[in-house]
Amino acid sequence: MTALGILYPGHAAEDDYPRIEQLLGSDVRLTVVHTDTAEDARRVDALLDVGSAPRLATGVEELRLSGAEAVLWASAGGSFVHGARGAHDQVRALAMAVGLPASSTSFAFAHAAREIGARRVAIGAAYPDDVAALFAEFLKETGTEVVAVHSSAATAAEEAGWDYDGVLALARAADHPDADAVLLPDTALHTAAHLTDLEKDLAKPVLTAGQVTVWEALRLTDRRVNAPALGALFTREPVVQADATSPA
Repeated sequence: MTALGILYPGHAAEDDYPRIEQLLGSDVRLTVVHTDTAEDARRVDALLDVGSAPRLATGVEELRLSGAEAVLWASAGGSFVHGARGAHDQVRALAMAVGLPASSTSFAFAHAAREIGARRVAIGAAYPDDVAALFAEFLKETGTEVVAVHSSAATAAEEAGWDYDGVLALARAADHPDADAVLLPDTALHTAAHLTDLEKDLAKPVLTAGQVTVWEALRLTDRRVNAPALGALFTREPVVQADATSPA
């Protein structure tokens, strides 16, 4: 059994994690621990607060008691707004606090894009333009070229209510002919049930927040699970984790 801890801000699409656990079809257990959020907003200041050390610290003890072997901060916006260096410091502090390997959804996207060989990507984000631009900048800092950014500003509560058609519309609007993959960075989106359909429609890999978060947690434990229902990312060869405290 491989036990993974997911530190999730607020409540939106956390029910994707039990679905992913089921689709993995192996001895993987996902424990979701929630952190508080002051407000459901996608402003830079609000996202900086979501990913602040005091808020992350609220889930540390529960994660430690869960028996997790690795911990993922399941917030893209709550990490990339700090920039690559700040996001690195954030997960390093989390790893030290919980005493386990740690990373975040932002770094998961960078690593997953590299894993599938996607050098150029398109972003479909339900963030305001300025926040979506920060994600694009984060990816560039971590070695991935961004060829298109599409913003569709919404709150986490609104995104959580989107059905497949809503997610597909976002992915289609984001896609670009030069993109090797389409990235949907919002952890509030329900995507676990739609990955193969999204990839079939776009004819290319689609990376989504819940999907890459779990993949990154497995990466930290040196586990590989072949689960085609979770998209192209889960049909690749394993990668070797050299330094569990450093997501870069």
